[in-house]
Amino acid sequence: MIAYETRLGKIDISETYLSKLIGHEVTSCFGVVGMVPSGNRQKFFNRISKTEHPDTGIKVTGTADSISVELHIVVTYGMNINAIAASITEKVKYVVDLVTGITVNKVTIKIDGIKE
Repeated sequence: MIAYETRLGKIDISETYLSKLIGHEVTSCFGVVGMVPSGNRQKFFNRISKTEHPDTGIKVTGTADSISVELHIVVTYGMNINAIAASITEKVKYVVDLVTGITVNKVTIKIDGIKE
């Protein structure tokens, strides 16, 4: 839970909300096929539900000042991976700052697969 005070009161933002927000933005990027579960908890829930959740493959850590995001993605074969990574990084930083006002300090993108 990321919490901070404003002049209007206390704001609590959960990591789950941030993960879902980031997940929707990343999967809409050109060249991204999908997300890969990271960690045993996400793998377990994906096996049980048999559907892909928006927060799959995303790990958010940090404080109200800045957060770090780790993404596990699958990309399309033949696409420029550097261009995809740059696009995702800029989109994640922009959307998180726009919606929550929290600065994204670091975006780590791990390519876990390539599909045709």
